[in-house]
Amino acid sequence: MTVPVNDAPRPRRDVARNNQALLDAAATVFARSGVGASVREVAGEAGVGVATLYRHFPSRSDLVAAVYRHQVEECAEAGPGLLASSATPYDALVAWVRLFVDFLGTKHGLARVWEGDSAGFTALHRMFVERLVPVLSDLLDAGREAGQIVAPTSAYQLLRAIGDLVAWTSPDPDYDVRASVALLVSGLRQRPPAL
Repeated sequence: MTVPVNDAPRPRRDVARNNQALLDAAATVFARSGVGASVREVAGEAGVGVATLYRHFPSRSDLVAAVYRHQVEECAEAGPGLLASSATPYDALVAWVRLFVDFLGTKHGLARVWEGDSAGFTALHRMFVERLVPVLSDLLDAGREAGQIVAPTSAYQLLRAIGDLVAWTSPDPDYDVRASVALLVSGLRQRPPAL
């Protein structure tokens, strides 16, 4: 009897560990310094050399895209867990929106990384929408089933509204984007008036 063999080579454990360390370090550095931070800063945060970083991610845009994809996956995977562990579906939605706002807050300057590569930026945006809209839709549906959400907004519309609030925020001591997002999310509990 022949045992099927997986032809795909498995990455060595140290390679996978370095890859994860670089993703985690880059996420930390991008949150602190923006996506324009130096690769030296990222490598230093990960405790590896710059050459190691470039072996894993040959260009800055490769690193940024990998961090972005990783964080989108984390955000998507959090939805079902929050729905299962929260007291109510609305509480799960609020907790997920907090994670989403944190994720978006580290993405200022992302478009500049892809200047001249609109196809790469478009592909990332498409992955973001395709992965997160269904998760948010499930949270909204659960809230509607429980009678806690009545606003007829779609998941895409809410994702866009939150994204726009966060993306266009500039440093201003008199403006708290989280308070604005909280106000938006609290509005899901009622039918909006016609404007």
